[in-house]
Amino acid sequence: MAAAQVAASLTGGPPQEAPRESPLGQGRGFRCLSARLCALHPDDSSSGRTEIHLLFDQLISESYGEGSGVAPEDVSTLLVQACRLVPLSQNHLVSKLSQLIHHLLNTLQVIVDEQNLDFLLAYTISAIQQCSSWTHMQILQALAALVYCNGSKCQKYLPDLLGKSGLLMKLSDLAQSDPEVRRAAIHCMANLCLSVPGQPYLEEPYRNICFQAFLTTLQTPKSSDMDDITFCMLLQNSLKGIQSLLNGGKMKLTQTDELGALLAVLKKTMFHGLPGLNIEMPMVLYPTPLPQYDGRPPVKLQQTESSTSRPAVNKKKKSKVKAKKIQQGEEEEEESSGEREVAPVPGSGRLNPHKGDTQCPSSLGVQSLPLAGSGAAGKDRVSSSFSSSSWKRVSSSESDYSDAEGGMQSKVRSYQAKVRQGALACFLSTIKSIEKKVLYGYWSAFVPDTPELGSPQSVSLMTLTLKDPSPKTRACALQVLSAILEGSKQFLSVAEDTSDHRRAFTPFSVMIASSIKELHRCLLLALVAESSSQTLTQIIKCLANLVSNSPYNRLKLSLLTKVWNQIKPYIRHKDVNVRVCSLTLLGAIVSTHAPLPEVQLLLQQPCSSGLSNSSSATPHLSPPDWWKKAPSGPFLEEAAISSPKVSSEPCWLIRLCISIVVLPKEDSCSGSDAGSAGGSVYEPFPLRLEALQVLAHLARGYFSMTQVYLMELGEVIYKCLGEADPSVQLHGAKLLEELGTGLIQQYKPDSCVAPDQRVPVTLVVMFWTMMLNGPLPRALQNSEHPTLQASACDALSSILPEAFSDLPSDRQILCITVLLGLNDSKNRLVKAATSRALGVYVLFPCLRQDVIFVADTANAILMSLQDKSVNVRAKAAWSLGNLTDTLIVNMETPDPSFQEEFSGLLLLKMLQSAIEASKDKDKVKSNAVRSLGNLLHFLRPSHIEKPIFAEIIEEAIQTLISTVLIEAAMKVRWNACYAMGNVFKNPALPLGTAPWTSQAYNALTSVVTSCKNFKVRIRSAAALSIPGKREHYGSVDQYAQIWNALVTALQKSEDTTDFLEFKYSTSLRTQICQALIHLLSLAGASDLSCIRETLDLNGNMVQSYILQFLKSGTERDDTGAPHSPQERDQMVRTALEHISSVQAPAGDTARKAIMGFLEEILTIYLDSSGPQVALLGLTDR
Repeated sequence: MAAAQVAASLTGGPPQEAPRESPLGQGRGFRCLSARLCALHPDDSSSGRTEIHLLFDQLISESYGEGSGVAPEDVSTLLVQACRLVPLSQNHLVSKLSQLIHHLLNTLQVIVDEQNLDFLLAYTISAIQQCSSWTHMQILQALAALVYCNGSKCQKYLPDLLGKSGLLMKLSDLAQSDPEVRRAAIHCMANLCLSVPGQPYLEEPYRNICFQAFLTTLQTPKSSDMDDITFCMLLQNSLKGIQSLLNGGKMKLTQTDELGALLAVLKKTMFHGLPGLNIEMPMVLYPTPLPQYDGRPPVKLQQTESSTSRPAVNKKKKSKVKAKKIQQGEEEEEESSGEREVAPVPGSGRLNPHKGDTQCPSSLGVQSLPLAGSGAAGKDRVSSSFSSSSWKRVSSSESDYSDAEGGMQSKVRSYQAKVRQGALACFLSTIKSIEKKVLYGYWSAFVPDTPELGSPQSVSLMTLTLKDPSPKTRACALQVLSAILEGSKQFLSVAEDTSDHRRAFTPFSVMIASSIKELHRCLLLALVAESSSQTLTQIIKCLANLVSNSPYNRLKLSLLTKVWNQIKPYIRHKDVNVRVCSLTLLGAIVSTHAPLPEVQLLLQQPCSSGLSNSSSATPHLSPPDWWKKAPSGPFLEEAAISSPKVSSEPCWLIRLCISIVVLPKEDSCSGSDAGSAGGSVYEPFPLRLEALQVLAHLARGYFSMTQVYLMELGEVIYKCLGEADPSVQLHGAKLLEELGTGLIQQYKPDSCVAPDQRVPVTLVVMFWTMMLNGPLPRALQNSEHPTLQASACDALSSILPEAFSDLPSDRQILCITVLLGLNDSKNRLVKAATSRALGVYVLFPCLRQDVIFVADTANAILMSLQDKSVNVRAKAAWSLGNLTDTLIVNMETPDPSFQEEFSGLLLLKMLQSAIEASKDKDKVKSNAVRSLGNLLHFLRPSHIEKPIFAEIIEEAIQTLISTVLIEAAMKVRWNACYAMGNVFKNPALPLGTAPWTSQAYNALTSVVTSCKNFKVRIRSAAALSIPGKREHYGSVDQYAQIWNALVTALQKSEDTTDFLEFKYSTSLRTQICQALIHLLSLAGASDLSCIRETLDLNGNMVQSYILQFLKSGTERDDTGAPHSPQERDQMVRTALEHISSVQAPAGDTARKAIMGFLEEILTIYLDSSGPQVALLGLTDR
């Protein structure tokens, strides 16, 4: 290239860039040298050795750039030839050959093939055994490069390397005199442990040997003859070896001592070399909720509570330090920041706003990187991809790396930072490989707690976050803390804040609450002190994880207020990743335990509150119509008249999110726009999607505030659905579904929203008319994006039933036609969403009496029940249950036309499909049996009389009986008992005389006495109390069996080993008492002797529970038991009157005994209930 440039300049022309050499040309030097080497024969003469030396030197000094054109097989062939030329007696040549192997494999990133690997491994192992000890360092480096990603191919050499007297075991032993050799041996072991997906893994005995070697190395303090950098590399290699073992998924830390020992060394090494800190750890950490002894020397405790964050440095001084560092070159950048920070890549690094997770620092869990920062095969070089712009954001506390300390001290600091990062990466892998309930036993060892007065702050992950000079290490610590917090909701739910400090001990709940508060305090300190955008992103993500899992309903107020006020300035940060994470955090706040009064107040704050301290961060918001240039029609004017007056103060967060979604981006905060389309006038996609997600959270948790913006949000959705990007459309559809669901919740019968505070139906009709006249139908028919179609179907199913009936008829027809059409979709997501939507529509009052619509829906659902996808079948079964509920509602109306017009053939098909679905998986089966009960209830005498129905009815009832008895999910059995009760309600069925009667009663009595789940027992007792005539209970023996089973069930109503079932025991006794009284009110003369026998044995127990039943409160259970004491009292009186009217045979004393029993119950009840009830009882008599 230089010659070409010189030639160009001599001819007088402008210097031109020489054309790049082709890969073929680039590898010419290697091929020439390789050909010369391959032409040689083994020669032990001095000249032959000299020639080999020279060729090796030339091969090592040859330039191998990116795309060098050298084939991996050529490299392997050359190395095998080189080994054949070098006898093991020539130590210097063996050393040079080892350097060549290490250099070529690392520089060219070659993984040696299995055949050549076999030869090369045999050679290097023999070399270690036969050559002088001074060559061992180079040979081990070559061995590390050979085994990198080749561990599974080294099986036959493992006994020589890792056996009891294996080479690596000897060379890595603590007794090894040369620290460099020991480090290189550990490096080889770590590379052997590196797993490659799809290839066999290291066998368990060798895994355990390596793990113990790594653990011992980490536990051993630095010897006096080892320099700091070698010690750091030794620790790094051990940590990466353990991380490889854990990431392979085969290493299970099941022993408490093993896990405790690992966590102890990880805690020690994660603080390795941290300035001003030196901790001593026990050999093993044991799981305990109590804080463990940290053992910090008293001389190190110089900083006070107020100085937990990194101290601020004068700006002038800071700039001088930075100027010096820039003059020193880029080496210090890498050393001060760790291996590499991942900066956002414009246009490519799309964030996933659903998970709230951007790209992580590269050191954590990345197994494709070489060990010890060494390229593909594990060589010890340092990467230099950290940009100067992100280096400028390094915390000022990194001024420790100044010229005064010299280059070596700076290098040591860099290696120490890498050890801390390696320990944190290994800790992250450990967290992922153990159960969370095991991890939380070590909570107090890694998560800070509020220090006692006069006590130092405990050393924890927050110590690194607040004090570590490397932004990458801080980010790693935050990532580990996030992993600990993720999924911790159940563990943290025990927290309880209390001001009672006068206890002899601190309860576990108070300790966890204290830890949560300290986490909030420390993370907010870190937020203020942080200057690196990448680390800032991790802090905010960690806060979002903390907020999502903390039980704020059990904690004192103000924690969320502090987070809320601190995060506001970052909404307009220059880095888009920070802005996205800030919105994620706000979304977490408005979705945790919603609605919280504290958050309600925060949402009502004025727009400028908490933002005045940062002009660049202030959201530029205008009056309510700020984002529309012109009214879009009559909708908004009418909306202003009919909107309910809920809150006079506008919600700044809703306005902010709307502005992010619809307004053009501002220049002041458009930097680092990862994920934005080139030339887009709007904010980056990740930011807009996160804003839509926050709006959806607000609609779900704080609908009373969101409803004020219903029409504005409608226009936002209208705009989103009309955009080209499917992800924006999808989030718009999700927001529409949440708004629709919020409107439905307001109009539910049990809603606590006052009628004048609800969104008027007229406004809801306007809202949905706007949606259906806009791009929503297009989204529904967008078959290129099935996820969008499914989401649009879900949105369509959230139309308020009261509003649907008022929609224009063409819009109603559009909804129905689209849904019935989409039911034929080949996509499972779309089909499942459509089936569910049809199941919602069939319950609409304006549609459920339309026989044609119900029949069309039934046919569509029956088709979906045959789908291969279990999710589609589950949704279809749920919809079939709803459809059969509609049949029952129509049956109970005075007009019999629906029953008469509904096709008997379709009814038969529905029964057959429900029977088949009852044999499916539990999630399908639970609704299939519900449908069977409703269908059998719906059958009219005209159906039952037909022979074609007789067999299917028998099969349906047998299906229900078997489902009641099988050991399926409790939801399935509950629905089966409920369905059986519905069967008993059909007077046209031959209950009492049919052969299946006894089978049905036997199944229910078995469940009521022995089922572990009390809710299933309650439902079976309810079913047993449904038949309205004595003949429905069958023979005297059958009646006696039911009666005895209910008495036994009453006796066993407190027998359970699961304390969670105890809360249902009162409801169970209530239902059993109701069933017993019902049976008494129907008893015949021949039944009395059986009843008396039971009362003679268990009369006192039955009497006490019936008295409890009479005196119990007015709570309604799910079986519809009588509300008031008067209703319950009347049931007993009815039973007494019936028994007294029974014509018993002469000399039979059973009737009198039963009457005496009931009269005694009423007397005791009246006497204990006060004069008013007694007077009522007398008047009734």
